[in-house]
Amino acid sequence: MPGFLPPSLHRALLPLAHVVRHYWRRLRKAPIAGVSVIITNLSGDVLLLKHSYGPDVWGLPGGGLSKGEDPLEAARREVREELGIELARIEPIGTLEEVLSGSPHTAHLFAATCDRQPQPDGREVVLARFFPSHSLPEPLGKTTRARIAAWKGRGVRG
Repeated sequence: MPGFLPPSLHRALLPLAHVVRHYWRRLRKAPIAGVSVIITNLSGDVLLLKHSYGPDVWGLPGGGLSKGEDPLEAARREVREELGIELARIEPIGTLEEVLSGSPHTAHLFAATCDRQPQPDGREVVLARFFPSHSLPEPLGKTTRARIAAWKGRGVRG
């Protein structure tokens, strides 16, 4: 959504946009792609966030991949937009094939280390915190859990 909207209005409209997108994907069933970034701090803690829309679960930074967009650049863009962090080094760790909202989805996974505190954008992301990887908060989203498991085991193709 456009950045010219006040953050409070943007946050108020995102749940509606999320529902519309969910039903559009279910109806269309067209393949989609996105990125997720597992960011750790220097102590190895994992960055998780809460979105202003969708299920009330802890998730990972990331988002949709535009047609023709490079997944690595999309991962950098999403982290910059959502959390105000420029990642110096980011490592591709593979892809997962999933179904999101009834559509086939390719998730491009990346790992990065960050030495800064995230600054949630207040629009899409309302909370972001680091957690020890052995003690992640609940509830974790189903896709978040699968992506973290793939990162821990590097059990992804790529």
